[in-house]
Amino acid sequence: MRGVIVHIADVAGWGGLGFVLTALLVNLIYLRAGLPFPMSGKTRDEVVESMAAVGEALKRPSTLAPLSWLCTTVFAAGMLSVLWQPTQGIGAWALVGFAGVLMQNVTFSCVEALRFGLASAAEHGPASTAGLWALSNVLFGFNQVFLAAALVGFSLAGTDTGFLPTWHGWLGYLSAALLFASSTASPYNVEGTSRTALLGLLGWLGWITWIIACSIALLGL
Repeated sequence: MRGVIVHIADVAGWGGLGFVLTALLVNLIYLRAGLPFPMSGKTRDEVVESMAAVGEALKRPSTLAPLSWLCTTVFAAGMLSVLWQPTQGIGAWALVGFAGVLMQNVTFSCVEALRFGLASAAEHGPASTAGLWALSNVLFGFNQVFLAAALVGFSLAGTDTGFLPTWHGWLGYLSAALLFASSTASPYNVEGTSRTALLGLLGWLGWITWIIACSIALLGL
């Protein structure tokens, strides 16, 4: 049984590191291609112009998106298997962390699909771009609450069971607070200009750092 847990932990650890590398690579491709991000502050005319000219460039980073979702699911499943046992109390909070990761993957798959809707609308019917861009912005913002849930759930379970050190747990709580604060402002960011973008960015960087530390801990079991 111990060997099985160690094996699962290794797979989960590599899954977490795989997600981080994939996420960074996707964002780098988007930046190099000049593709507009939700909450980027671009005007609707700028979004229409960028999306109309995007062509095949939009497809390349999106081919990596399913890999990132698979990696986070494997990572979260491994964390759940290590942290939660039926006889434990607060360790059951790992279920909240696992649910947060699943919800984040589902929501972000919708955000990713909306990029293609925006590109098609910008090329064939620019009038509908405004609605799709608004939907993408607000959905992207609300998605941060699921990351916050994942961080809180896994951090509570991890520190209680002794799997995560105290500093690691506080990194999770702080990142969750930043992401949640950014998420609550989403209805005011319909046009894409976000006054809380920096909070969301800091929270996301905290989430990435938290995953790297968790992955190292999993590989060390």
